[in-house]
Amino acid sequence: MSDSFTVSLRPIREKRDSPDSLPREIAQINAQWGSFRELSEAKLREKIEEDKHKDHWEEDDEGDKESTDLETSEQLDQLYKRRAEIIQFALQAHMEASFALDFVSLLLSKHQPRQAETSMSPFLKSAAPLGSLNSEVVNPPPRPDSTLKDVKSVARGWRLQNFNSAANKLLNAGSRLETEVNSETKYWNEVLAVKEKGWKICRLPRESQALGVQYGFLEATPIFRDRGLAALRRTDDGSLFLDKGLVPLKSQGVRVRVRRGDRIVGCSKVCRPPQDAESIESRILQARDTVFEEELFYEVMREARILGTQGVKTRQNLVQVPVSEEQEILLDLVDWDQDRDPEAADSTEQDVFADAVAHSIRILLTYAHRQNLRRRTQPPPPLVPKRRPVPEYHILRPIMAYLQHKSHIQWLESLINDLRGVLESAGISCGFKATQFSSIGTLQPSSQVPKVEAVAGVFLAPFVSTFSGNLVTSQSSFRIQIRTNLAVPPFGTFYELSVNLPQYPDVQPPNHVGLQDEVSAILTHVIMLDIAAAIPLQCSDTADQEAKERVSWDVDYPHHGELHSLSRNGQSRKMKISLSRQELTIKTYQLNRTRGVTPVAATSPTLSQTWRADSPEPRPTLSEFVAQASQP
Repeated sequence: MSDSFTVSLRPIREKRDSPDSLPREIAQINAQWGSFRELSEAKLREKIEEDKHKDHWEEDDEGDKESTDLETSEQLDQLYKRRAEIIQFALQAHMEASFALDFVSLLLSKHQPRQAETSMSPFLKSAAPLGSLNSEVVNPPPRPDSTLKDVKSVARGWRLQNFNSAANKLLNAGSRLETEVNSETKYWNEVLAVKEKGWKICRLPRESQALGVQYGFLEATPIFRDRGLAALRRTDDGSLFLDKGLVPLKSQGVRVRVRRGDRIVGCSKVCRPPQDAESIESRILQARDTVFEEELFYEVMREARILGTQGVKTRQNLVQVPVSEEQEILLDLVDWDQDRDPEAADSTEQDVFADAVAHSIRILLTYAHRQNLRRRTQPPPPLVPKRRPVPEYHILRPIMAYLQHKSHIQWLESLINDLRGVLESAGISCGFKATQFSSIGTLQPSSQVPKVEAVAGVFLAPFVSTFSGNLVTSQSSFRIQIRTNLAVPPFGTFYELSVNLPQYPDVQPPNHVGLQDEVSAILTHVIMLDIAAAIPLQCSDTADQEAKERVSWDVDYPHHGELHSLSRNGQSRKMKISLSRQELTIKTYQLNRTRGVTPVAATSPTLSQTWRADSPEPRPTLSEFVAQASQP
């Protein structure tokens, strides 16, 4: 370390952004060339030429030669001396700065001892107590009266200016406070008005200093229940502003349309916003209705996905519910100004039906909310490791069941009316009684369930309708019960048929029939059996002498509608009964005793009669035709 020494390096000179000023350049010229009188253009040109031809490395070589001449020991001594001088100058400057700092600190310790003590040296703290040095003006020079007068005027002006500024600030603060009080009064009056109208006011969960209004439904799905709380913000003038968050600016609603084939024949009305849309209550109602409609469409879409096996189709913003082969219901979520379909502008024949479906789905969603509230107030079920799934609401299924059940009722009623018209055209009087939706009357009201929930609960139960009536004979009767259920399996509509045929007590149709063609075939077959049984009874009831000479009929094959008769002269006859929804046909054939049916009789009946309900021509009754066919 004895041979090492430190050398201070100068910093790199940076190029100045701005050139030197003219006085500085003049001073540099004077220091380098002297006075301007001794400076001429010729001297400057000679100096420039010398600088061009001058070797800059020559000076460095000369300096190196001179330095090499000095001995190494002398060079080190000179460096050490220079270093010692620099250190001595730095220590002296530090000492003088410390003395000045101690002096100023001791002088300030008279008035601010704590602040001055932090900058005092330890030696000064031990040598001199704090506050031992003070300064003051001794015998100040007297001021003239004009100066004192000016000082008083300036002081008075400053005081007046400060007083005016303070007064203006107080007046501004008072007016601002008055404005704030009026704004707060207006804000709280509107908040109280909202509360008096039945809305729940509470603090926001994440903003404890802000108020909010609960306009949603606590029993809704969690994603819509959390959106049912909006903040009540205050504007600059104190009026309420409803911060709806994720609620759309426009009112939205579920639109129901009825499509028949390729044409829209009905469209429901979407709830429109009130006239006074600027009031806070109208905004709250708009937000509540929009959240309700969004939840309704969400639940409808959620339920429609599990009803794909029953013909329900879903699109991005559309649900298609089939009603019949030619008619279907379309549900979508639209803005309030798009409630009317352009295709249905001139067709309003099914608007009432579309409005009824729209009201029904809203009632069923409200009923689901009530059921959630009822379950929430009940004791909770036992805990299980696996989380219980949340079932889908029954919104579309009751409507589909009602429409399907109504369609089956209309079909069965039309079938019975057609058969009754055919029988009445043949002179057979029979009546039937229809009790549509008989299951609704059997439900007994409960004191524990409100009437509103009881009415909505009717649509969730299976729909049952009953048709009963008499057949051709007075002792024969039939009973058909239609049951439709889309909530629990088995899904769909089933027919339960029961008949009372005294002539054929063992004949009973199947218990559960699901196809309309089978029901139509069974009912026409039962009526045909009763007609076949009534013809021999009609012949045996006659007591006059002419009737006794007639041919009596016996039923050979009742399920085929065939009767046989044998006259006294040995002639054999056959009667064939055919019954369908459109007509009743009876034909008689002449038979050969030995060979059976003759070739002519097999293709050409001797007598034939057909009865139709819409036939305008007068025709003989069934009894008259049987009497004619019984002639010997």
